[in-house]
Amino acid sequence: MEFSVELMRQRLGKYKFRDLTIEELKDVHRAFPNFLYSMDTYTFKDGSQKDLLNLSGTIPMKFQGTSYNIPVCLWLLDSHPFAPPLCFLKPTQNMGIRVGKHIDSHGRIYLPYLQDWSHPKSTILGLIKEMAATFEGELPLYSLSAAEAARQKELLSLISRVTDGVSCVDVSAKSHSKVTVIGGGDLALACLLSISAKRAADKLVLLDISDGGSKGGGATDLELFSIPNVEVSKDLSSIAGSKVVIITVNAWSSAKSYLEVLQSNVDLLRGFIPVVSYHCADSVLVIASQPVEIMTYVAWKLSGLPYRQVIGIGCNLDSARFQHVVQTLTNSSEEPQSGWVIGEQGADKVAAWSDPNSANHKSSAKLYPKLFQEQLTNRALEVMKGKGQRSWSIGLSVADLTDTIVQNKRKIHSVSSLAQGFFNIQKEVFLSVPCVLGDSGVLGNPQLLQDEEHVSDALHKSAASIYNLQQQLSL
Repeated sequence: MEFSVELMRQRLGKYKFRDLTIEELKDVHRAFPNFLYSMDTYTFKDGSQKDLLNLSGTIPMKFQGTSYNIPVCLWLLDSHPFAPPLCFLKPTQNMGIRVGKHIDSHGRIYLPYLQDWSHPKSTILGLIKEMAATFEGELPLYSLSAAEAARQKELLSLISRVTDGVSCVDVSAKSHSKVTVIGGGDLALACLLSISAKRAADKLVLLDISDGGSKGGGATDLELFSIPNVEVSKDLSSIAGSKVVIITVNAWSSAKSYLEVLQSNVDLLRGFIPVVSYHCADSVLVIASQPVEIMTYVAWKLSGLPYRQVIGIGCNLDSARFQHVVQTLTNSSEEPQSGWVIGEQGADKVAAWSDPNSANHKSSAKLYPKLFQEQLTNRALEVMKGKGQRSWSIGLSVADLTDTIVQNKRKIHSVSSLAQGFFNIQKEVFLSVPCVLGDSGVLGNPQLLQDEEHVSDALHKSAASIYNLQQQLSL
Protein backbone atom coordinates (compact mmCIF):
# COMPACT_ATOMS: atom_id res chain seq x y z
CA MET A 1 0.00 0.00 0.00
CA GLU A 2 1.33 3.41 -0.99
CA PHE A 3 2.31 5.85 1.76
CA SER A 4 1.00 9.36 1.02
CA VAL A 5 2.97 12.08 2.81
CA GLU A 6 0.41 14.74 1.90
CA LEU A 7 -2.50 12.68 3.26
CA MET A 8 -0.56 12.00 6.44
CA ARG A 9 0.13 15.73 6.86
CA GLN A 10 -3.61 16.38 6.71
CA ARG A 11 -4.37 13.64 9.23
CA LEU A 12 -1.71 14.88 11.65
CA GLY A 13 -2.76 18.52 11.40
CA LYS A 14 -3.13 18.87 15.20
CA TYR A 15 0.04 16.96 16.10
CA LYS A 16 2.67 19.18 17.74
CA PHE A 17 5.61 17.52 15.95
CA ARG A 18 3.98 16.44 12.70
CA ASP A 19 7.12 16.38 10.54
CA LEU A 20 9.10 14.27 13.01
CA THR A 21 6.19 11.83 13.23
CA ILE A 22 5.89 11.55 9.46
CA GLU A 23 9.60 10.77 9.10
CA GLU A 24 9.17 7.90 11.56
CA LEU A 25 6.11 6.60 9.75
CA LYS A 26 8.07 6.49 6.50
CA ASP A 27 10.54 4.11 8.15
CA VAL A 28 7.70 1.98 9.49
CA HIS A 29 6.09 1.78 6.04
CA ARG A 30 9.35 0.66 4.42
CA ALA A 31 9.76 -2.14 6.97
CA PHE A 32 6.05 -3.05 7.35
CA PRO A 33 4.20 -1.94 4.16
CA ASN A 34 1.01 -3.75 5.16
CA PHE A 35 0.36 -1.60 8.27
CA LEU A 36 -2.86 0.45 8.04
CA TYR A 37 -3.18 4.06 9.26
CA SER A 38 -6.36 5.83 10.40
CA MET A 39 -7.49 8.69 12.62
CA ASP A 40 -9.83 7.41 15.34
CA THR A 41 -11.17 8.60 18.67
CA TYR A 42 -9.36 7.26 21.73
CA THR A 43 -11.00 7.44 25.18
CA PHE A 44 -8.66 7.71 28.13
CA LYS A 45 -9.43 6.20 31.54
CA ASP A 46 -10.57 9.59 32.88
CA GLY A 47 -13.22 9.77 30.15
CA SER A 48 -11.46 12.39 28.04
CA GLN A 49 -11.19 11.79 24.29
CA LYS A 50 -8.78 12.67 21.50
CA ASP A 51 -8.50 11.95 17.80
CA LEU A 52 -5.25 10.00 17.46
CA LEU A 53 -3.41 8.21 14.70
CA ASN A 54 -3.96 4.46 14.83
CA LEU A 55 -1.45 2.00 13.33
CA SER A 56 -2.62 -1.59 12.95
CA GLY A 57 -0.99 -4.60 11.39
CA THR A 58 0.82 -7.83 12.11
CA ILE A 59 4.32 -8.43 13.42
CA PRO A 60 6.05 -11.52 11.99
CA MET A 61 8.07 -13.58 14.46
CA LYS A 62 9.05 -17.15 15.31
CA PHE A 63 8.33 -19.12 18.45
CA GLN A 64 10.02 -22.48 18.96
CA GLY A 65 10.66 -22.76 15.22
CA THR A 66 7.09 -21.92 14.12
CA SER A 67 6.26 -18.65 12.31
CA TYR A 68 3.49 -16.42 13.64
CA ASN A 69 1.98 -13.07 12.70
CA ILE A 70 0.96 -11.19 15.85
CA PRO A 71 -1.80 -8.59 15.27
CA VAL A 72 -1.17 -5.31 17.08
CA CYS A 73 -2.56 -1.79 17.28
CA LEU A 74 -0.52 1.32 18.17
CA TRP A 75 -2.00 4.71 19.09
CA LEU A 76 0.32 7.70 18.63
CA LEU A 77 -0.26 10.54 21.09
CA ASP A 78 -0.32 14.07 19.70
CA SER A 79 2.98 14.77 21.47
CA HIS A 80 4.74 11.99 19.56
CA PRO A 81 7.69 11.30 19.29
CA PHE A 82 8.29 12.70 22.78
CA ALA A 83 5.69 10.41 24.36
CA PRO A 84 5.45 6.62 23.91
CA PRO A 85 2.57 5.07 21.92
CA LEU A 86 -0.28 3.18 23.56
CA CYS A 87 0.07 -0.44 22.42
CA PHE A 88 -2.44 -3.29 22.27
CA LEU A 89 -2.78 -6.79 20.88
CA LYS A 90 -5.67 -7.18 18.41
CA PRO A 91 -6.59 -10.88 18.63
CA THR A 92 -9.08 -12.46 16.27
CA GLN A 93 -12.03 -14.45 17.61
CA ASN A 94 -10.08 -17.73 17.59
CA MET A 95 -7.15 -16.26 19.55
CA GLY A 96 -6.82 -16.10 23.32
CA ILE A 97 -4.62 -13.57 25.16
CA ARG A 98 -1.88 -15.07 27.29
CA VAL A 99 -1.63 -12.69 30.26
CA GLY A 100 1.91 -12.15 31.52
CA LYS A 101 4.22 -9.51 32.87
CA HIS A 102 4.16 -7.72 29.48
CA ILE A 103 0.47 -8.28 28.56
CA ASP A 104 -2.70 -7.63 30.59
CA SER A 105 -6.07 -9.31 30.15
CA HIS A 106 -7.26 -6.62 27.72
CA GLY A 107 -4.24 -7.00 25.48
CA ARG A 108 -2.45 -3.82 26.63
CA ILE A 109 1.28 -4.21 26.00
CA TYR A 110 3.83 -3.07 28.60
CA LEU A 111 7.53 -3.14 27.74
CA PRO A 112 10.68 -1.62 29.25
CA TYR A 113 11.15 0.07 25.87
CA LEU A 114 7.94 2.03 26.50
CA GLN A 115 8.88 2.82 30.10
CA ASP A 116 12.27 4.15 29.00
CA TRP A 117 10.97 6.00 25.94
CA SER A 118 13.22 8.91 24.99
CA HIS A 119 13.40 10.75 21.65
CA PRO A 120 15.36 10.37 19.40
CA LYS A 121 16.72 7.08 20.75
CA SER A 122 13.24 5.53 20.88
CA THR A 123 11.28 5.03 17.66
CA ILE A 124 8.14 3.23 16.47
CA LEU A 125 10.26 0.89 14.35
CA GLY A 126 12.49 0.13 17.33
CA LEU A 127 9.39 -0.52 19.44
CA ILE A 128 7.98 -2.98 16.90
CA LYS A 129 11.29 -4.83 16.80
CA GLU A 130 11.33 -4.94 20.60
CA MET A 131 7.80 -6.39 20.56
CA ALA A 132 8.88 -9.11 18.13
CA ALA A 133 11.87 -10.00 20.33
CA THR A 134 9.67 -10.11 23.44
CA PHE A 135 6.98 -12.20 21.75
CA GLU A 136 9.60 -14.72 20.62
CA GLY A 137 10.30 -15.41 24.29
CA GLU A 138 6.71 -15.10 25.51
CA LEU A 139 4.11 -15.96 22.85
CA PRO A 140 1.27 -13.50 23.66
CA LEU A 141 -1.58 -15.35 21.93
CA TYR A 142 -2.81 -18.94 21.68
CA SER A 143 -5.39 -20.80 19.58
CA LEU A 144 -8.84 -21.35 21.04
CA SER A 145 -11.13 -24.31 20.51
CA ALA A 146 -14.52 -23.66 18.90
CA ALA A 147 -16.23 -23.64 22.31
CA GLU A 148 -13.61 -21.32 23.79
CA ALA A 149 -13.89 -19.03 20.76
CA ALA A 150 -17.60 -18.63 21.37
CA ARG A 151 -16.99 -17.61 24.97
CA GLN A 152 -14.22 -15.29 23.77
CA LYS A 153 -16.56 -13.31 21.53
CA GLU A 154 -18.00 -11.17 24.33
CA LEU A 155 -14.56 -10.42 25.78
CA LEU A 156 -13.24 -9.38 22.37
CA SER A 157 -16.17 -7.00 22.02
CA LEU A 158 -15.14 -5.32 25.27
CA ILE A 159 -11.47 -5.22 24.24
CA SER A 160 -12.44 -3.67 20.94
CA ARG A 161 -14.42 -0.95 22.69
CA VAL A 162 -11.54 -0.23 25.07
CA THR A 163 -8.79 -0.12 22.43
CA ASP A 164 -10.89 1.62 19.80
CA GLY A 165 -11.77 4.42 22.17
CA VAL A 166 -15.51 3.85 22.59
CA SER A 167 -16.62 5.91 25.56
CA CYS A 168 -19.63 3.79 26.54
CA VAL A 169 -17.60 1.18 28.45
CA ASP A 170 -19.05 1.32 31.93
CA VAL A 171 -16.70 0.29 34.72
CA SER A 172 -18.41 2.30 37.44
CA ALA A 173 -19.23 0.70 40.76
CA LYS A 174 -22.64 -0.80 41.40
CA SER A 175 -21.89 -0.71 45.09
CA HIS A 176 -19.88 1.91 46.91
CA SER A 177 -18.58 -0.72 49.33
CA LYS A 178 -17.11 -3.27 46.98
CA VAL A 179 -13.58 -4.23 48.03
CA THR A 180 -11.06 -6.37 46.14
CA VAL A 181 -8.10 -8.23 47.61
CA ILE A 182 -5.43 -9.24 45.10
CA GLY A 183 -3.36 -12.29 45.99
CA GLY A 184 -3.80 -15.99 46.59
CA GLY A 185 -1.86 -16.68 49.78
CA ASP A 186 -2.35 -16.52 53.54
CA LEU A 187 -2.12 -12.73 53.75
CA ALA A 188 -4.80 -12.24 51.10
CA LEU A 189 -7.12 -14.66 52.92
CA ALA A 190 -6.42 -12.98 56.28
CA CYS A 191 -7.29 -9.56 54.84
CA LEU A 192 -10.45 -10.83 53.19
CA LEU A 193 -11.73 -12.68 56.27
CA SER A 194 -10.94 -9.73 58.55
CA ILE A 195 -12.79 -7.30 56.27
CA SER A 196 -15.71 -9.73 56.09
CA ALA A 197 -15.82 -10.11 59.87
CA LYS A 198 -15.73 -6.33 60.33
CA ARG A 199 -18.55 -5.98 57.74
CA ALA A 200 -16.57 -3.22 56.08
CA ALA A 201 -17.83 -4.09 52.58
CA ASP A 202 -21.06 -5.18 50.91
CA LYS A 203 -19.14 -7.26 48.39
CA LEU A 204 -15.67 -8.78 48.51
CA VAL A 205 -13.64 -10.09 45.57
CA LEU A 206 -10.53 -12.22 45.97
CA LEU A 207 -8.56 -11.87 42.75
CA ASP A 208 -6.14 -14.80 42.57
CA ILE A 209 -3.49 -13.99 39.95
CA SER A 210 -1.21 -16.84 41.01
CA ASP A 211 -0.46 -19.90 38.89
CA GLY A 212 -1.82 -22.22 41.55
CA GLY A 213 1.48 -22.65 43.35
CA SER A 214 1.07 -19.72 45.72
CA LYS A 215 2.13 -20.49 49.28
CA GLY A 216 -0.87 -20.99 51.51
CA GLY A 217 -3.48 -21.86 48.89
CA GLY A 218 -5.98 -19.42 50.41
CA ALA A 219 -7.98 -18.88 47.24
CA THR A 220 -8.51 -22.62 46.73
CA ASP A 221 -9.67 -23.09 50.32
CA LEU A 222 -12.06 -20.17 50.03
CA GLU A 223 -13.66 -21.78 46.96
CA LEU A 224 -14.11 -24.99 48.96
CA PHE A 225 -15.72 -23.21 51.93
CA SER A 226 -17.59 -20.32 50.34
CA ILE A 227 -18.57 -17.19 52.28
CA PRO A 228 -21.63 -15.05 51.45
CA ASN A 229 -20.88 -11.94 49.35
CA VAL A 230 -17.36 -13.19 48.55
CA GLU A 231 -16.35 -13.90 44.95
CA VAL A 232 -13.14 -15.70 43.97
CA SER A 233 -11.94 -14.79 40.50
CA LYS A 234 -8.94 -14.89 38.18
CA ASP A 235 -10.44 -12.30 35.81
CA LEU A 236 -8.93 -8.85 36.26
CA SER A 237 -12.11 -7.19 35.03
CA SER A 238 -13.95 -8.53 38.12
CA ILE A 239 -12.38 -5.74 40.20
CA ALA A 240 -14.29 -3.01 38.31
CA GLY A 241 -15.99 -0.56 40.63
CA SER A 242 -14.08 -1.48 43.79
CA LYS A 243 -13.89 1.28 46.38
CA VAL A 244 -10.70 -0.20 47.83
CA VAL A 245 -8.20 -2.52 46.15
CA ILE A 246 -5.75 -4.26 48.48
CA ILE A 247 -2.48 -5.59 47.01
CA THR A 248 -0.94 -8.48 48.96
CA VAL A 249 1.17 -10.19 46.29
CA ASN A 250 4.90 -10.78 46.60
CA ALA A 251 7.17 -12.44 44.05
CA TRP A 252 8.75 -15.68 45.16
CA SER A 253 12.24 -15.46 43.77
CA SER A 254 15.39 -17.54 44.06
CA ALA A 255 17.41 -14.40 43.28
CA LYS A 256 20.38 -13.96 45.54
CA SER A 257 20.46 -10.20 45.96
CA TYR A 258 17.89 -8.01 47.71
CA LEU A 259 17.77 -5.74 44.66
CA GLU A 260 16.89 -8.69 42.40
CA VAL A 261 14.05 -9.65 44.74
CA LEU A 262 12.77 -6.07 44.64
CA GLN A 263 12.93 -6.06 40.84
CA SER A 264 10.96 -9.33 40.76
CA ASN A 265 8.23 -7.62 42.79
CA VAL A 266 8.28 -4.62 40.45
CA ASP A 267 7.87 -6.92 37.44
CA LEU A 268 4.98 -8.70 39.16
CA LEU A 269 3.15 -5.44 39.93
CA ARG A 270 3.74 -4.17 36.39
CA GLY A 271 1.65 -7.08 35.10
CA PHE A 272 -1.59 -5.95 36.74
CA ILE A 273 -1.37 -2.51 38.41
CA PRO A 274 -2.09 -0.58 35.15
CA VAL A 275 -5.20 -2.74 34.64
CA VAL A 276 -6.29 -2.07 38.22
CA SER A 277 -6.02 1.68 37.71
CA TYR A 278 -7.97 1.42 34.44
CA HIS A 279 -10.90 -0.44 36.00
CA CYS A 280 -10.74 1.42 39.32
CA ALA A 281 -9.66 4.97 38.54
CA ASP A 282 -11.49 6.29 41.62
CA SER A 283 -10.39 3.52 43.99
CA VAL A 284 -7.97 3.73 46.88
CA LEU A 285 -5.08 1.26 46.53
CA VAL A 286 -3.86 -0.19 49.82
CA ILE A 287 -0.46 -1.83 49.43
CA ALA A 288 0.50 -4.70 51.75
CA SER A 289 3.28 -6.08 49.53
CA GLN A 290 6.79 -5.89 50.97
CA PRO A 291 8.86 -3.82 51.42
CA VAL A 292 5.80 -1.65 51.76
CA GLU A 293 7.42 1.77 51.27
CA ILE A 294 9.06 0.86 47.96
CA MET A 295 6.14 -1.22 46.68
CA THR A 296 3.73 1.65 47.44
CA TYR A 297 5.97 3.98 45.42
CA VAL A 298 6.08 1.44 42.57
CA ALA A 299 2.28 0.99 42.62
CA TRP A 300 1.83 4.78 42.56
CA LYS A 301 4.13 5.17 39.56
CA LEU A 302 2.64 2.24 37.62
CA SER A 303 -0.96 3.21 38.33
CA GLY A 304 -0.77 6.86 37.31
CA LEU A 305 -3.22 7.64 40.14
CA PRO A 306 -2.90 10.70 42.40
CA TYR A 307 -0.61 9.93 45.33
CA ARG A 308 -3.48 10.44 47.78
CA GLN A 309 -5.22 7.37 46.32
CA VAL A 310 -2.22 5.06 46.88
CA ILE A 311 -1.22 4.21 50.45
CA GLY A 312 0.78 1.47 52.13
CA ILE A 313 -0.17 -0.32 55.34
CA GLY A 314 2.99 1.20 56.83
CA CYS A 315 3.01 1.53 60.61
CA ASN A 316 -0.75 1.37 61.19
CA LEU A 317 -0.42 -1.89 63.12
CA ASP A 318 2.63 -0.66 65.06
CA SER A 319 0.86 2.59 65.97
CA ALA A 320 -2.24 0.74 67.19
CA ARG A 321 -0.08 -1.52 69.33
CA PHE A 322 1.97 1.43 70.60
CA GLN A 323 -1.14 3.40 71.59
CA HIS A 324 -2.65 0.35 73.29
CA VAL A 325 0.50 -0.26 75.36
CA VAL A 326 0.66 3.42 76.39
CA GLN A 327 -3.02 3.31 77.34
CA THR A 328 -2.38 0.21 79.46
CA LEU A 329 0.77 1.60 81.12
CA THR A 330 -0.96 4.85 82.06
CA ASN A 331 -4.20 3.14 83.03
CA SER A 332 -6.03 5.71 80.92
CA SER A 333 -9.58 5.35 79.67
CA GLU A 334 -8.91 7.80 76.84
CA GLU A 335 -7.59 6.84 73.40
CA PRO A 336 -3.91 7.90 73.55
CA GLN A 337 -3.69 9.24 69.99
CA SER A 338 -0.84 11.49 70.99
CA GLY A 339 1.82 8.89 70.21
CA TRP A 340 2.56 7.41 66.80
CA VAL A 341 4.97 4.99 65.18
CA ILE A 342 6.17 6.54 61.93
CA GLY A 343 8.86 6.21 59.25
CA GLU A 344 9.98 2.94 57.72
CA GLN A 345 8.24 -0.29 58.62
CA GLY A 346 10.64 -2.61 60.42
CA ALA A 347 13.67 -2.03 62.61
CA ASP A 348 14.11 1.60 61.52
CA LYS A 349 10.66 2.79 62.58
CA VAL A 350 10.54 5.49 65.24
CA ALA A 351 8.01 6.65 67.84
CA ALA A 352 6.88 10.29 67.79
CA TRP A 353 4.49 12.41 69.84
CA SER A 354 2.02 15.11 68.88
CA ASP A 355 3.03 18.73 69.37
CA PRO A 356 0.85 20.25 72.13
CA ASN A 357 1.40 23.72 70.66
CA SER A 358 0.15 22.76 67.20
CA ALA A 359 -2.95 24.56 66.00
CA ASN A 360 -3.97 21.28 64.39
CA HIS A 361 -3.63 19.23 67.55
CA LYS A 362 -7.13 17.85 68.10
CA SER A 363 -6.45 14.78 70.20
CA SER A 364 -8.53 14.54 73.36
CA ALA A 365 -5.90 12.38 75.02
CA LYS A 366 -3.62 13.78 77.70
CA LEU A 367 -0.24 14.85 76.32
CA TYR A 368 2.31 13.59 78.81
CA PRO A 369 5.32 15.60 80.05
CA LYS A 370 8.52 15.22 78.05
CA LEU A 371 10.37 12.93 80.45
CA PHE A 372 7.32 10.72 80.87
CA GLN A 373 6.94 10.54 77.08
CA GLU A 374 10.46 9.16 76.75
CA GLN A 375 9.85 6.58 79.48
CA LEU A 376 6.55 5.55 77.90
CA THR A 377 8.14 5.27 74.47
CA ASN A 378 10.99 3.05 75.68
CA ARG A 379 8.65 0.83 77.68
CA ALA A 380 6.06 0.55 74.89
CA LEU A 381 8.67 -0.33 72.26
CA GLU A 382 10.15 -2.92 74.63
CA VAL A 383 6.73 -4.54 75.12
CA MET A 384 6.15 -4.55 71.35
CA LYS A 385 9.53 -6.11 70.60
CA GLY A 386 9.23 -9.60 69.17
CA LYS A 387 5.52 -9.37 68.37
CA GLY A 388 6.17 -9.49 64.64
CA GLN A 389 3.56 -8.98 61.93
CA ARG A 390 1.80 -12.24 61.14
CA SER A 391 -0.75 -12.62 58.39
CA TRP A 392 -3.73 -12.47 60.72
CA SER A 393 -2.50 -9.35 62.52
CA ILE A 394 -1.81 -7.57 59.22
CA GLY A 395 -5.25 -8.67 58.01
CA LEU A 396 -6.89 -7.04 61.02
CA SER A 397 -4.91 -3.85 60.40
CA VAL A 398 -5.92 -3.80 56.72
CA ALA A 399 -9.57 -4.29 57.72
CA ASP A 400 -9.22 -1.29 60.05
CA LEU A 401 -7.91 0.88 57.18
CA THR A 402 -10.57 -0.43 54.78
CA ASP A 403 -13.37 0.37 57.21
CA THR A 404 -12.11 3.95 57.63
CA ILE A 405 -11.90 4.49 53.87
CA VAL A 406 -15.19 2.85 52.86
CA GLN A 407 -17.16 4.53 55.65
CA ASN A 408 -15.37 7.86 55.09
CA LYS A 409 -14.62 8.08 58.82
CA ARG A 410 -11.86 10.71 58.40
CA LYS A 411 -9.85 8.91 61.04
CA ILE A 412 -6.10 9.35 61.53
CA HIS A 413 -3.81 6.40 60.71
CA SER A 414 -0.04 6.10 60.37
CA VAL A 415 0.23 4.82 56.78
CA SER A 416 2.81 4.93 54.01
CA SER A 417 2.15 8.12 52.08
CA LEU A 418 4.22 10.43 49.92
CA ALA A 419 6.60 11.97 52.48
CA GLN A 420 8.06 14.64 50.21
CA GLY A 421 7.87 17.93 52.11
CA PHE A 422 7.69 16.37 55.57
CA PHE A 423 10.68 16.94 57.88
CA ASN A 424 12.41 18.65 54.92
CA ILE A 425 12.46 15.40 52.92
CA GLN A 426 13.03 16.38 49.28
CA LYS A 427 12.82 13.02 47.50
CA GLU A 428 9.79 11.13 46.19
CA VAL A 429 9.64 8.43 48.84
CA PHE A 430 6.81 6.90 50.85
CA LEU A 431 7.09 6.78 54.65
CA SER A 432 4.52 6.30 57.39
CA VAL A 433 3.14 9.58 58.71
CA PRO A 434 -0.17 10.33 60.46
CA CYS A 435 -2.80 10.84 57.73
CA VAL A 436 -6.50 11.58 57.80
CA LEU A 437 -8.14 8.87 55.67
CA GLY A 438 -11.50 8.97 53.93
CA ASP A 439 -13.32 7.69 50.87
CA SER A 440 -10.83 9.30 48.46
CA GLY A 441 -7.70 8.19 50.31
CA VAL A 442 -5.47 10.66 52.14
CA LEU A 443 -7.55 13.73 52.97
CA GLY A 444 -4.81 15.58 54.80
CA ASN A 445 -1.96 15.47 57.32
CA PRO A 446 -3.12 17.66 60.19
CA GLN A 447 -1.30 15.78 62.93
CA LEU A 448 1.80 17.95 63.40
CA LEU A 449 4.49 16.17 65.40
CA GLN A 450 7.04 17.47 67.82
CA ASP A 451 10.26 18.60 66.16
CA GLU A 452 12.61 15.96 67.54
CA GLU A 453 16.14 15.65 66.17
CA HIS A 454 16.30 11.87 66.56
CA VAL A 455 12.95 11.49 64.74
CA SER A 456 14.06 13.73 61.87
CA ASP A 457 17.40 11.90 61.61
CA ALA A 458 15.67 8.50 61.47
CA LEU A 459 13.26 9.64 58.75
CA HIS A 460 16.03 11.20 56.64
CA LYS A 461 18.12 8.04 56.97
CA SER A 462 15.19 5.88 55.84
CA ALA A 463 14.33 8.26 53.01
CA ALA A 464 17.91 8.21 51.68
CA SER A 465 18.11 4.40 51.82
CA ILE A 466 14.71 3.92 50.15
CA TYR A 467 15.44 6.49 47.43
CA ASN A 468 18.77 4.83 46.65
CA LEU A 469 17.03 1.48 46.10
CA GLN A 470 14.28 3.05 44.01
CA GLN A 471 16.86 4.58 41.68
CA GLN A 472 18.24 1.12 40.94
CA LEU A 473 14.88 -0.37 39.96
CA SER A 474 13.63 -0.61 36.39
CA LEU A 475 10.07 0.72 36.27
